[in-house]
Amino acid sequence: MGSEIHVTFLGALLAFVFTASMTILLSWMFHVPKAIPLAAAKARRAVGAIKKILVPTSGTLYSERGIELACRLGLEQQAEIYLINVIEVPRTLPMEAPMPEAEAKAGDIIKEGETIITLRGLQAKGEVRRGRIAGEEIIRAAKDWEADLIVMGIRSEIRMAQEILGRTSDLVLRRAPCEVIVDKLSIEAS
Repeated sequence: MGSEIHVTFLGALLAFVFTASMTILLSWMFHVPKAIPLAAAKARRAVGAIKKILVPTSGTLYSERGIELACRLGLEQQAEIYLINVIEVPRTLPMEAPMPEAEAKAGDIIKEGETIITLRGLQAKGEVRRGRIAGEEIIRAAKDWEADLIVMGIRSEIRMAQEILGRTSDLVLRRAPCEVIVDKLSIEAS
């Protein structure tokens, strides 16, 4: 009783396809990808993780530049850009005190910023908030909104050697719950 091996064309073809696919799969599994520097890998992951960007805006040229920078940073991953304008309420007034001029100006600033963002094809959300200290309110907004990044434009002129950053920028840089990018408008661009 000898066993006969019967080879058909279809059987040989299936065996060849199976062997070829297993060879390709194994070579792919054991292929070591080209090494990239760890810093580059971390930076790529960090930039790709930016989904929510908070931009404090005051309607100045340098804060509009901050909005533009946020748009460039968030474009690839279609990040949501959240604008905030803080009305600083003096301690002599209650927080709910009517401030119609400041509220109207803040609303216009937010609308202008939202226009810049929507022209870049990104989603914009704007909010006017009240607070005693603008920096504290920006930090609170970053926590409330779970921002991945804060982008702030700062003025180009420096009044005193110790005062490179303003009070608001300094406070946000020190206490923000996320990364902060500060963009200084060069004097030539202004």
